Amino acid sequence: MSWFANPEFLLLVPLAALFAWWWARRRRPALRYSDIRLVAGLPRGRARWANWGGAALRGFAFASVAMAAAGPRTPDLRTRLPAEGIAIVLALDVSGSMATPDYAASPGGPPASRLDAAKQVLRLFVAGGDAPDGTHFDGRPRDRVGLVTFAAIPETAVPLTHNHSVLLTVLDGQQAKAGIDAGTNVGDALAEGLLRLDAAGPRRKVLILLSDGEHNVHRDGADGPLKPRQAAQLAANLGVPVYAIDCGGEPKPDAPPEQVQQRADGRRVLEAVAALTGGRSFTADTADELRAVYQEIDALERQPDETFRYRRYHEYYPWCAVAAVGLLGAAYLLERTWWRRVPT
Repeated sequence: MSWFANPEFLLLVPLAALFAWWWARRRRPALRYSDIRLVAGLPRGRARWANWGGAALRGFAFASVAMAAAGPRTPDLRTRLPAEGIAIVLALDVSGSMATPDYAASPGGPPASRLDAAKQVLRLFVAGGDAPDGTHFDGRPRDRVGLVTFAAIPETAVPLTHNHSVLLTVLDGQQAKAGIDAGTNVGDALAEGLLRLDAAGPRRKVLILLSDGEHNVHRDGADGPLKPRQAAQLAANLGVPVYAIDCGGEPKPDAPPEQVQQRADGRRVLEAVAALTGGRSFTADTADELRAVYQEIDALERQPDETFRYRRYHEYYPWCAVAAVGLLGAAYLLERTWWRRVPT
């Protein structure tokens, strides 16, 4: 916290005394008179003030100008603002498989879809609160949070914002895609999240990706989707860690070999994405595991909150400027009346 906006100008304040001395000692016009004995007995009080008073007033005016340039101010202690948070983009898979009802929303409760379980945990992560099993989340009130949803094509559902109530309303309305939109485009989802994070400026940026399947959108040509590892390399170059969460569960015992291989490949890709970016990869096959994963990420990306930035200052430079003008005006008037000299 600084009491001056531009403290370097305070170096000019000592020069005010030098300026006053120079003003008092400078050469002035004089009248030649043959004999000064006629005025030798007169009191000299006014002459001394006339000689040094104007110099002193101008010196104080010079110091007031230097103080105004330094910008004196005091903080408004009643408007403290907590330290600025980080920027988080939540990349949420909304492909058709996320509608699979294999997650228990609460102990002993009916199974919920993967997407519904993810929405419940994301709400706790952003807004805070207690989960059905007692797990507590503090929420992210100081962070700018955005939401990117993806299936075959990613889209920004909510850009980075502090208005978390709007984000949660949009989150609640998300539905699993069907038909030709039901693919899983992990690469372009990462790229879309990086584009949203670019608006956050120099603060720390984090991308949290949740998906239940492997990247399966492929198209040849320059306009084809990015591969997950290509997008991860972009994130690594930008210094953005990716926390990758696989919520697809284990394949059924009677699943064909190609499906088992697809599941293994999907998890391997997410692990590679996290490793390339300096993030971490997680596997969450139940609602409890999913909550534990987001709680761990919440702890990893928690910034200290004991520092404060003052939102507003009371500025005093106008008063210094007014004082400088007043002092110069007083010197001018006094030197033409009470301190008048002949010749002037």
